[in-house]
Amino acid sequence: MSQPLVSVLILNYRNPNAAVACVRTFLEQTIVERIEILVIDNHSDDESVGVLRNQIGDHPQVRIIETPGNHGFGYGYNSGSKYASGEYLLINNPDKTMPPDGVEKLVESFESDPSTGIIAPKLTHPDGSYRLSIRRFPHIIDIISRRSILGKLCPKCLKRYLMMDKDMDKKQEVDWVVGGCFMIRRDVFTQLGGFDERFFLFFEDTDLCRRVGLAGKKVLYDPRIVAGDKKRRLSGQSFLDLFFKKTGRIHISSALKYFWKWRAST
Repeated sequence: MSQPLVSVLILNYRNPNAAVACVRTFLEQTIVERIEILVIDNHSDDESVGVLRNQIGDHPQVRIIETPGNHGFGYGYNSGSKYASGEYLLINNPDKTMPPDGVEKLVESFESDPSTGIIAPKLTHPDGSYRLSIRRFPHIIDIISRRSILGKLCPKCLKRYLMMDKDMDKKQEVDWVVGGCFMIRRDVFTQLGGFDERFFLFFEDTDLCRRVGLAGKKVLYDPRIVAGDKKRRLSGQSFLDLFFKKTGRIHISSALKYFWKWRAST
């Protein structure tokens, strides 16, 4: 295989069947000959690696990488990026599916504007609804409002944060895009040191987009590319979930780290 244009990074943690299905969608891309696929197993400590090697390990464009420990979302993707050789990195969680021309369109969107650092597609659910995947940079009250009565008392505040006042069918520059499905220039990712690994899960995407913007690059949302997404929320739905679910507690921890890191700007 010649020098790839795009390195697709797929992070697996105890969900190998979804990772295999995800890989197969990328092997059907219109520019598949210019793609390499790196599947990173984030120390699943189960049968994941065996399933991955058995199902996709022999494909010449697929490489399976094992991390020595599970140190979080950012750590996993950073580990995989060290093996990437494409001009662009596509960060893609196993539950996100790209249409056959999705990678090609993302690249075209990049090449039409050299000042772009990150581009994210529109994310749609199986029932036809879409994910609110673009945001303004958060204030502490925004995080609380999403899970409490404050969101009902001040709906305009929540709509501002979730950018519900914007046209989701229009290509536009945004503050940040939710992680799990976006393309970034590899040189920008490397220059910034990748994801901040102090965030185990949550807010690493907000933080990266903030740093991309400060580096003078645009963060764009391009709804002309539509990717599939499962309808679920890791951190839970309610205010109590933040305290009684493990992922909820991780969400609080990451929020505190984020607001402390950017305390002069939030």
